[in-house]
Amino acid sequence: MSLEQKKVVIAGGSGFLGVSLAHHLAERGAEVVILSRNEPKVSGPWKHRRWDARTVDDWTAELEGADALVNLTGRSVDCIKIPDHKDEILRSRVESTRLLGKAMRLVASPPPVWVQMSTAHIYGDPPTAVCTEDSSLGCGLAPLVGKAWEEAFHTSVLPSQRSVVLRTSFVVGRDRGAGGGSPQPHWGSLQKSV
Repeated sequence: MSLEQKKVVIAGGSGFLGVSLAHHLAERGAEVVILSRNEPKVSGPWKHRRWDARTVDDWTAELEGADALVNLTGRSVDCIKIPDHKDEILRSRVESTRLLGKAMRLVASPPPVWVQMSTAHIYGDPPTAVCTEDSSLGCGLAPLVGKAWEEAFHTSVLPSQRSVVLRTSFVVGRDRGAGGGSPQPHWGSLQKSV
């Protein structure tokens, strides 16, 4: 599918998923803009704009006339869950989502599509259940974060926008130099351990 003449803004796009998505979109002809505190560890076919995920600034201009926004912003959950880290995990997701909603209201032509990251762990950790959008939500840190994140999104998305929530879990893929994600297994060592 060609995405020529399409512009996609990826907020929080400097990590594993963002860089992988940026490559995928650019390979199909899209103009890609990554919003993040720091430039991605690798260079690629995208434009980078700095944002702190807390304040409206000149990055907002990238939303003007864009075809889609993908929000992947959030502090890594790959940490010891001390109280400060739990707070950062929650606030980084909720505050950045609300900020994007605020920025949408400042541009004349906001993206018609907003794709919002969430977590499959919103259901808790049911060992055998197959979860759907109608499944009951779990309890604990991940479900709490997921619920707050999605609520921030639902109150921030514009009524005119197509809204998509991605409830993902661990992601396996090729490391394109950004780090993060679950690494692909080394099949030789996997066979030895079986």
